Amino acid sequence: MSDVVKINIVGGIFELTLDRPKANAIDLATSRIMGDAFQEFRDNPDLRVAIIRTAGDKFFSAGWDLKAAADGDAVDSDYGVGGFAGLQELRGLNKPVIAAVNGMAVGGGFELALSADMIYASDHSSFALPEIKAGTLADAATLKLPSRIPYHVAMEMLYTGRWMDVQEAHRWGLVNEVMPAEKLYERVWAVAEQLEAGPPLVFASIKEVARETEGMKFQDALNRITQRQIQSVDVLYGSEDGQEGFKAFAEKREPIWKGK
Repeated sequence: MSDVVKINIVGGIFELTLDRPKANAIDLATSRIMGDAFQEFRDNPDLRVAIIRTAGDKFFSAGWDLKAAADGDAVDSDYGVGGFAGLQELRGLNKPVIAAVNGMAVGGGFELALSADMIYASDHSSFALPEIKAGTLADAATLKLPSRIPYHVAMEMLYTGRWMDVQEAHRWGLVNEVMPAEKLYERVWAVAEQLEAGPPLVFASIKEVARETEGMKFQDALNRITQRQIQSVDVLYGSEDGQEGFKAFAEKREPIWKGK
């Protein structure tokens, strides 16, 4: 797609690699390219699951490119489709996204990883939100992190800017699995292949329900589901795939998911 954003598509798996030496920092132009790429993933029905990774093994991403900011990139400018890094504000993205973190995920780089549905990390990775030391707000992380890990741990990271190593991140449930770097991408691709073979309409429902009912009372949220007031749920309940699982079980065969 570009020198800094590389796309690899294999079957229904969409892999985006950010390659901006030395720290995979993201400027406005890169954010817009990433947004266009993730929009393509969202809108292509043949693409089932995305992997977000970065080049190198020192930095997953240092987040916002401060050098570009010093040269005129304004922090409140147009980041493109999907907001910063093209993912965290992309509307209607109802497909699984996996982050493969290899190295330091800092500031906006950490927020990029938080935008994924699952995070797999190498054993030398680490996470930090140093915005406090620059006198600014880690906005997306402030919204997301307190609901991903214990509140007091999240607030400590936000208030102090301290580093969290990958083992602690795994202990708090922030990271799904930790492994040696040489095994990371093999493992992530295995998970992606498993999801690629799964029921896309169910995945869409899971993601939209989780997003649209966040903060709602349980019964109110359940009523929206059972009354088919969530679009992806309504599509699922009226679909061929909605019956395929039952038929496959009765016929003692593997289901064939068509996404319709």
